[in-house]
Amino acid sequence: MNWYEEFGLQVQLDVPLAPLTWFGLGGPAKFYILPRDLTQLQTIVARLRQEEIPIYVLGSGANLLVNDRGVNGAVICLNTPAFTATEINGDTVRAGAGKDVQKLLLEVTQAGLAGLECLAGIPGSVGGEIKINAGGMFGDIGSSVQTVTIMDTNGQLFTREKDDLIFAYRQSNITTKFILEATFSLSEDDPHRVMNKVKEIWMYKKNSQPLAEKSAGCIFKNPQGHAAGKLIDQSGLKGTTIGGAEVSTKHANFITAKKGALAADVLALIALCKERVKQKFDVDLETEVVIW
Repeated sequence: MNWYEEFGLQVQLDVPLAPLTWFGLGGPAKFYILPRDLTQLQTIVARLRQEEIPIYVLGSGANLLVNDRGVNGAVICLNTPAFTATEINGDTVRAGAGKDVQKLLLEVTQAGLAGLECLAGIPGSVGGEIKINAGGMFGDIGSSVQTVTIMDTNGQLFTREKDDLIFAYRQSNITTKFILEATFSLSEDDPHRVMNKVKEIWMYKKNSQPLAEKSAGCIFKNPQGHAAGKLIDQSGLKGTTIGGAEVSTKHANFITAKKGALAADVLALIALCKERVKQKFDVDLETEVVIW
């Protein structure tokens, strides 16, 4: 009996990852795992460690590029109900790590809670966005986080309090493999006023970013004192294509995937952008997108 057979339908073999990412690119996962609850997650992780199988954690597939060969390991996705629940208690909100951030934003907005409007138009799950402190010119998710519940690969749980959390530009001090849930401290406000703010931010992004196309969000972090998109644009790369991938004509810090694109095309454009910006401005671009 193979190790994975004891978990039934919770473990699937050779599952294509492309449909599970915003880029829509990449090969399959050798093992694709949907744990029912925390107990099963702990059991599965222990077994993966025993089998020495690499572990990858998948959220909503935003900010991710999977290579064309796929992932020779176990991809664990926390989008079952046990990991996507939300609970609103006054101005405190608890959300599972697998919760889609745009759905969470709608729920808190309808409840008349302000503080997460900066996430409008940013795809992702709660866990992923906390780990990289997602945000932009309107703010970031870390400013509202009160606690984060995490799990290491030994299955041990820890709760990190606000005073123990550090959020900076596109990073946090959370290094464990699993974020399980978080609580947010928001402020009560008029639902219509909060919704108007959300719409205002979303419209700004719609007009300045290729939200309707297949991409992973911003490809590069902004170097200190610079805007990555502007550097790429001034390097003459806006609209450049390799295979089915294109440096967006709307915002040069986005690479979009057209019909027939391969992950290799995106990787080639990433390398080209790094090379040209280094040559022209002597600035090293660092990828924001996670590459598997």
